[in-house]
Amino acid sequence: MQNPPPDDTARDEDHGADAEPDYRFTLANERTYLAWLRTALGLVAGGVALQQLVPGLASEGPRTLLATLCVGLALVIATAAYPRWRAVQRAMSRGGPLPRNVLLPVLGAGIAALTALALVLVITA
Repeated sequence: MQNPPPDDTARDEDHGADAEPDYRFTLANERTYLAWLRTALGLVAGGVALQQLVPGLASEGPRTLLATLCVGLALVIATAAYPRWRAVQRAMSRGGPLPRNVLLPVLGAGIAALTALALVLVITA
């Protein structure tokens, strides 16, 4: 007769409130954090490209506004990504529920606003 597999929940309870989460979840959380940073970097690159490489898109003012919004959204995402990573890591260590992700609606609304403004600039150019 074989022994039953070890009970992981009992082992986690022995480690106390801040048990180390499974490394796969930790690495997935890290990849998500890096994806937020790549998104922010892409927005910065897009803002710089709009300002410097697309002078025919619109006059200086609207083009600068669009570039500034890209860089501003990138700043918000890059600033909020680390606290998000930390909160998820803490929740996984404690075995609690994951925190709500406010970055998703912020990014969605920001990109929708940028797209709408870019569409207006393309149509009026």
